[in-house]
Amino acid sequence: MFADSKEAGFANAESVPVQGWEATLELGFERSNDKTVLAHRRHQGPLTVQRPFYPEGGVCHLYLLHPPGGVVAGDSLTIAIKAAANSAALVTTPAAGKFYRSAGELARQSVTLTVAAGAVLEWLPQETIIYEGARVVSKLRVDLETGARFIGWEVLALGRPAANEGFTAGEVNMSWQLFRAGELFYREHLKLDAHAFAARWGLSGHSACGTMFVCPASSAHLEAVQQLIGDTAGRGVTLIDDLLIFRALDDRADRLRGFFQQVWALLRPDILQRNACEPRIWAT
Repeated sequence: MFADSKEAGFANAESVPVQGWEATLELGFERSNDKTVLAHRRHQGPLTVQRPFYPEGGVCHLYLLHPPGGVVAGDSLTIAIKAAANSAALVTTPAAGKFYRSAGELARQSVTLTVAAGAVLEWLPQETIIYEGARVVSKLRVDLETGARFIGWEVLALGRPAANEGFTAGEVNMSWQLFRAGELFYREHLKLDAHAFAARWGLSGHSACGTMFVCPASSAHLEAVQQLIGDTAGRGVTLIDDLLIFRALDDRADRLRGFFQQVWALLRPDILQRNACEPRIWAT
């Protein structure tokens, strides 16, 4: 399922670009007195945010909005979020993201998350639905300064099983890069197409998959997640130094995201020193 970490993994994904939305969003969180505020916001094109919420005191909860409701071939979305020293923010989305089918052109998304010393950033978007025939390149880069804390996930739903749609055509190329104190610490590329979707070494026909990163974590956190998983099939967790990586497969994206939320609720109190406080949008 996972390709090696060479950029060559994206060679077959290149295509002549077509005219589409060029949307950018820049956000900056800062600590002000006893709470985190959205001190910087700049956007161009159809990317914006709702007003911040404070359901747990000083932590800023923010919802990203993409008014068109979906990404089509030729669209390019760029998101950059910075959490300044000692700030604490949770970023999510009000609904599932969507990448629609393509006649051959690419849809692109690039997310860069920068977390300063003493800051906390949670990147917890709802699932992304990849329609059959979509061609997607998605990149996530996380820059952590010494003493930064981070929890983030990406959950994909391939096809639409409820509409009897699988993933017999299309391609998803995803990359994650995590930097610690300016140095590359972890890199991974994932390529999903019809073959990988069906193959036993890939998704084995499961329509939903996801990856979660937690840092800093310990062997005690690894053991806690292993106990939560128990005998549940399609779940796995590993620890690389102090980076915990949780992966899962399922036939339903909502059930998969629900399990991710359980892992988040289990680890958050110890790693972030805050009890789980689910964004209210998750309950709608």
